[in-house]
Amino acid sequence: MLEEVERWLTRRSWSSADRPLDRLLDARTAEPHRTSVSVVLPALNEEATVGAIVATIRRELMEKVRLVDELVVIDSGSTDATAAVARQAGARVVHRDAVLPRMPALPGKGEVLWRSLLVTSGEIVCFVDADLKDFSADFVSGTVGPLLTDPTVHFVKAMYDRPFGDTAGQGGRVTELVARPLLNLHWPQLAGFVQPLGGEYAVRRSLLERLPFPVGYGVELGLLVDALHTVGLDALGQVDVGVRRHRHQDGQALGRMAAAIYRTAQLRLSRGHLVRPALTQFERGAEGFVPRTHAVDTEERPPMREIAEYAERWAA
Repeated sequence: MLEEVERWLTRRSWSSADRPLDRLLDARTAEPHRTSVSVVLPALNEEATVGAIVATIRRELMEKVRLVDELVVIDSGSTDATAAVARQAGARVVHRDAVLPRMPALPGKGEVLWRSLLVTSGEIVCFVDADLKDFSADFVSGTVGPLLTDPTVHFVKAMYDRPFGDTAGQGGRVTELVARPLLNLHWPQLAGFVQPLGGEYAVRRSLLERLPFPVGYGVELGLLVDALHTVGLDALGQVDVGVRRHRHQDGQALGRMAAAIYRTAQLRLSRGHLVRPALTQFERGAEGFVPRTHAVDTEERPPMREIAEYAERWAA
């Protein structure tokens, strides 16, 4: 590991317990102005978990204390009761297709995160995946904390243990097999991030609006790499929030995720073109193995500040 990264680990890695809520509340209201916080949950068919996450954030961080100003669930085209459950639990629910309708929405998590900037107003934006189980409000207060207390910090990722079923430390397979090798080999300054692909992180809007967003699963790696190049390593940090439990995907879904992440890295390494931006996988059928070919996400949305509607909204 680079000496620079070893020093960064001692300066920019914290625990959620390092910043009690009363300290965050004082920092949030300190002069010269009160800092606003938005929490965004991208959701696609997450009726089983989204309600408990929303309810916890509302109860712990909006009612007991006033740390979060707005809580928005962006529905990415769910066919179940995700929107109704989230709304009943207390979130404002916005359908992906209702945001920036002149640009037809593309499928993918990154597309939803990008569009969320148009329907939120917080100076700090905190993203939380909607499939988490046993959710703790520390995922929000922990990642938002450094941004409220230190003006030199711009981007904070959550770090945590990721059990696989009852086995400790075996989650995050795409992280260990794809993302970590890529980062260590090509962006060694980012080798200190424990969960580079984690979906829980808080970022200053002033940075987010300057970054391009890969529309699919490559969004977390893309944002992290681009943030490094935009604001530098010392503006990035991570906070230990304990344990993350969520719905695990099957091996083929992970393969498609890995291909999208590799594509995101490849674009940033060369800005070149893949010869064949597709991934073929195999499923056993009645007569043997059947090939299934899936397109690899290649689209990216431009920095939000280049979108006319966004510029007009913030100029008003």
